[in-house]
Amino acid sequence: MLAKPENRSMKLHWSPRSPYVRKVMIAAHEVGVADSLELERTVVSAVKPVEDYFAVNPLNKIPALVLDDGMLLLDSRVICEYLDSLHDGPKLFPAAGPERFMALRNLALGDGLLDVGLIRFGEDRKPEQYRMPEIRAANERKAREVIHRLEADVAVLTGRPYDIGHLAIGVALSYLDFRLSQDAWRDGHPNLSAWHAKFSERPAVLACPVHDDL
Repeated sequence: MLAKPENRSMKLHWSPRSPYVRKVMIAAHEVGVADSLELERTVVSAVKPVEDYFAVNPLNKIPALVLDDGMLLLDSRVICEYLDSLHDGPKLFPAAGPERFMALRNLALGDGLLDVGLIRFGEDRKPEQYRMPEIRAANERKAREVIHRLEADVAVLTGRPYDIGHLAIGVALSYLDFRLSQDAWRDGHPNLSAWHAKFSERPAVLACPVHDDL
């Protein structure tokens, strides 16, 4: 059984450079439960599992949220939705209907943009003889197409209340700035750039900067 809000005790396996962790942290600040999180700095790797972390999370990934009853919540979307259940204010996850599915559609776009960015960043970090240019090119194209679509549909973001879709897209664009700044994604996308500038000014976003600490 999930911990009730009034009894919550939550340990978040965390890193300041993970965009998925940052999404969870921003959500926690947005809904007012950030002070209830115990942060545990956790280092994971895509190429070398951390043996003693398997006992916490068999996927060996972050974020992972451990509740006071031992319940383990995995995946940033699941954790964000759980945190959103702990308050009575405006919800990041609309309850039902077209509003919910639009929020989830935008969440998928944001997470997908993160996914392709992480693939490209991983390719760039490989020794040159092991890189696969076709993988990088394919994922670079996907990122460009998502950004073009967001520019064309920016009214979908500006014309609706802030939700998990806005959060995911904003975090993904910020990740491109952090790891793939050579993309210069703002070029030719003035409307999306203006939207992201406002996103970046939100107090919850400012409270959760991304940086390398290792």
